[in-house]
Amino acid sequence: MGSISYGAGASVIHIEDRALAHLKIVIATKLRRNESFTLSWRHPAGEAVGRSTIWLHPSIPLRFTFDEPEPPALNARWIEDLMHSANSTGGISLVDEMVDGGDG
Repeated sequence: MGSISYGAGASVIHIEDRALAHLKIVIATKLRRNESFTLSWRHPAGEAVGRSTIWLHPSIPLRFTFDEPEPPALNARWIEDLMHSANSTGGISLVDEMVDGGDG
């Protein structure tokens, strides 16, 4: 389970490594463009039931920490889905990965 450390108080948000790798691409792209946006997610198992939203801004300290030493293979469709979400008025919603079924 990876994490995002966010803000001067270093609030820690736990997110599964694979999802975090995909989020990192989208978040870094948005922040590189100097764009602010929200990120929303459902709390993982073991935490209080509910969901949270944070405001991401280029001036707020942000750190991604991964448990796995090697990055996973990335799913371009998932990144695209997250980017579409990021560009909406509601901001990024951490959606589940969609895997295309192949015909062989």
